[in-house]
Amino acid sequence: MPASFHEILFPLDIALKSAGGPERRTDIITFGSGREERNARWAHSRRRFDAGYGVKTLDALQEVVAFFEERRGQLYGFRWRDRLDHSSAPPASDISPLDQTLGAGDGTRAAFQLIKTYGSTYAPYTRNVAKPVPGGVRVAVAGSEVASGTAFTCDHTTGVVTFLGGHIPASGEAVTAGYLFDVPVRFDTDYLEVDLSAFAAGAIPKIPLVEIRV
Repeated sequence: MPASFHEILFPLDIALKSAGGPERRTDIITFGSGREERNARWAHSRRRFDAGYGVKTLDALQEVVAFFEERRGQLYGFRWRDRLDHSSAPPASDISPLDQTLGAGDGTRAAFQLIKTYGSTYAPYTRNVAKPVPGGVRVAVAGSEVASGTAFTCDHTTGVVTFLGGHIPASGEAVTAGYLFDVPVRFDTDYLEVDLSAFAAGAIPKIPLVEIRV
């Protein structure tokens, strides 16, 4: 990731109470017959969040302002924990090294990008995972877990798993992984407008964030 990204996590207690989700762009043309023609403008979804929903106290608000200032508004990206989607495992399940299939070995390929696949029947969508939680990536080859640091390393800034010499998957061996991950985001504004009197009365400040590509 370029220097315009800070490997720091947005305050977790605020993030986990916030709102947001994936966004897509679709062109829809409706003909006179009522039939539609639909075309996806984006190959990948982009997530948007509003951290304001997680700000409940003045202390939390001041913490966000300090975080915003250190990021220089929209200038520097950072890590965000999506409360809805931050694990390779199915809902209410523990992380397993068999969660997600990264590919198959060919005897020479050493590097595999962490991915997460959504759906399985009609049009599965595969998303690159670039910000795994450091130290938490589990990997298996042909169904057997291998040791981090001995068989592989994982770059937590890119999500690339690299097998070490003597441990490169053989041809046809499935490479799978399990992990927790963050979303790379930035503030989607250079101006935080906070009305303290309205905040004291229960109004929610607007603190927009948007996912960035890595």
